[in-house]
Amino acid sequence: MKTVQPTMTRRELLRGAFGGASLGLARRLGLPFLLSQAALANAADQRNDNRILVIFELSGGNDGLNTVVPYADDAYYRARPQIGIKPQAVRKIDDHFGFSPGMAGFEHLYKDGKLAIVHGCGYENPSFSHFTSMAYWHTAAPNSGEEYGWVGRLADAMNPDPTPNYLVNIDATQSLAVRSRLHTPVVFDDPEKFARNAFFDEKPVLGKIADAGDAANPTQRYLMDVARSAQEASALVRQAWGKYKTPIDYGIVSLNLAKVAALIDAGLPTRLYYVAYRNNAFDTHVQQSDLHRRLLTYASDAVYGFMRDMERIGRADYVSMMIFSEFGRRVPENTSQGTDHGAANNMFLVGKHVKGGHYGEVPSLTKLDTLDNLAYTTDFRRVYATVMQGWLGFSNTSGVLRGEFAPFPVFG
Repeated sequence: MKTVQPTMTRRELLRGAFGGASLGLARRLGLPFLLSQAALANAADQRNDNRILVIFELSGGNDGLNTVVPYADDAYYRARPQIGIKPQAVRKIDDHFGFSPGMAGFEHLYKDGKLAIVHGCGYENPSFSHFTSMAYWHTAAPNSGEEYGWVGRLADAMNPDPTPNYLVNIDATQSLAVRSRLHTPVVFDDPEKFARNAFFDEKPVLGKIADAGDAANPTQRYLMDVARSAQEASALVRQAWGKYKTPIDYGIVSLNLAKVAALIDAGLPTRLYYVAYRNNAFDTHVQQSDLHRRLLTYASDAVYGFMRDMERIGRADYVSMMIFSEFGRRVPENTSQGTDHGAANNMFLVGKHVKGGHYGEVPSLTKLDTLDNLAYTTDFRRVYATVMQGWLGFSNTSGVLRGEFAPFPVFG
């Protein structure tokens, strides 16, 4: 097995320009629950309080070996004579690895020192079921039946006095990852249609929510507070999306990252965003090569566009992204020129304050398990601990992750 040392690059400390810019934007938009001037000034003194984490899920089990291609390893081509990406087609980033041909965006980010690759991510006794394995990643608790998601638990721990719009999940349905005991995640798909479903005649009544102070009991008060919060969040999301314009090219599909950019640009107090490349897109059992390259191109372009957009709106110092999939693929190609469900995989961290390079121990392509899977070398929760502690400045990672996991030195 080969251990790749991280490539370290120094980053500047966070700059304090965000406060005044956001206050000016708040005044222009006239939004009632943006941060006040005093709160912004206080947040500027506490750099971690403004930091945002965007979590991007590649559903379906992305093939890590055809994403970060070990083109210098002959074992890769012996295992994949048909679907292995030839060295001349790889976007080489060093003398061993390169990205899939369409991943120009990732190549730019890596060579700018803004993308970290973490190798061999997985867990003990892996499940090859999409549903089960994704549940383990969503809860950060393999084989346990944990009730709440790790992002939801993180929100509860970081902010036990819930703030409206602190946690946003852009999807057709709520992810288990954001399920929280204290927070009510804002969940939407199309921001223009983000409103409570109702018949036309019902809308005027549903639009009027009584004062929670008039509630007869705590349960009724709680339900009225939730309803009001949802109504205000939907109005804010629609307004933010309506005002958002960008010249940045996100590629063919923005994969909801443009929606995240719109909310960040509008100054929401959201600290945690969760988005996904949906519908098991990366489940490439048959004729993988062309499809997988397209999927990676779309994802790479969207991530690169999003990070450029953060630069454009002056928020690049405050936003980082973590990218993962529920499992990798088996090392040998199958008879349908695809790959089957595997185990260990890559994870990616992206941002201006990321120390780009390789992290973790690279799994051997010749010392596979009995099912021809890569043996995991990095517990995926180490990467969760890395973004929690290194990026968000949250130190009690063991309380959220139900155990001690040493973070990588990815952030300055």
